[in-house]
Amino acid sequence: MNERPVAIVTGGSTGIGAAICRRMVEAGHDVVSLSRRRPEWTHAALHSLEVDLTDAKATATAAAGVAKQYPVATVVHNAGAVRAGLLPEVKQDDLHDLTQLHLGAAILILQAVLPGMRERNFGRIVLISSRAALGLQTRTVYSATKAGMIGMARTWALELARSGITVNVVAPGPIADTEMFRQVIPADSEREAALAKTIPVGRLGRADDVARAVLFFADPANSFVTGQLLYVCGGASVSSFSL
Repeated sequence: MNERPVAIVTGGSTGIGAAICRRMVEAGHDVVSLSRRRPEWTHAALHSLEVDLTDAKATATAAAGVAKQYPVATVVHNAGAVRAGLLPEVKQDDLHDLTQLHLGAAILILQAVLPGMRERNFGRIVLISSRAALGLQTRTVYSATKAGMIGMARTWALELARSGITVNVVAPGPIADTEMFRQVIPADSEREAALAKTIPVGRLGRADDVARAVLFFADPANSFVTGQLLYVCGGASVSSFSL
């Protein structure tokens, strides 16, 4: 039996996912990254499995394999994609893919690890939503599925509380050191500087800001916190900004 607590982190190869993996390894976890790519860094406690989480069958197979091999104590579902477009441009394929990625993959992973968590009477589940769940231009599919994660987490929190399993949500944004952000905003651009000025704290976020919030929810000591949503957004959730 593995003596270190084991965490699954989806989308752990870059950006926020990579920062979460690093923080969890530093905190004493073994981490299994489920992502399309392998992380760019290595550690004895970091394990990687390449999988397309928009593929339900591949996701279920990967999750079952990890659950069989490891006593998973924590799941951080971070993997995400945007598929930006104004309403007339929204494609059904994008809706289906992001529904599977943001919602379906989380369900399949939890279904695989849940029996073990219940047997051990312990689990920590953290879903990574987005400030865009409150609404953002060109984000019909992204905002809808990220908002869906919040309702799903609250439901799971109620269902799993008596099994010693907490379920919480972290909603970041905007986080500058991610591929998703850089696809929209060029580094060191006037647009980046202008966006930073609209954030109440006066700066853009960093992936490590989000990782620290995740570690709070993942802490075994925080058993009295479940069904909660934490915005890590510099105050953007109580103001307004436009990408």
